[in-house]
Amino acid sequence: MASRMKKEVDTTTYRGRFAVRLTELRTKAKLSVEELSEKSGIPKGTIYDWESARYAATIDHLLNLAEGLGIKPGKLLPDN
Repeated sequence: MASRMKKEVDTTTYRGRFAVRLTELRTKAKLSVEELSEKSGIPKGTIYDWESARYAATIDHLLNLAEGLGIKPGKLLPDN
């Protein structure tokens, strides 16, 4: 499997802050992207897109992510 190159995320945007927050929570939970994908039912490519700040998750996805991470959905929202 090819590894994805990490690039700097622009944390001045909501997408960038969300990407950092999601990555922090996933690594704190000691989950790989693949494991979070399995637990949340969200395709791993979508999670990669969120963590690279290509997109931010919708409210519906936040519920699935939170369940997969074992946290409350509000914890996924980045601080301002």
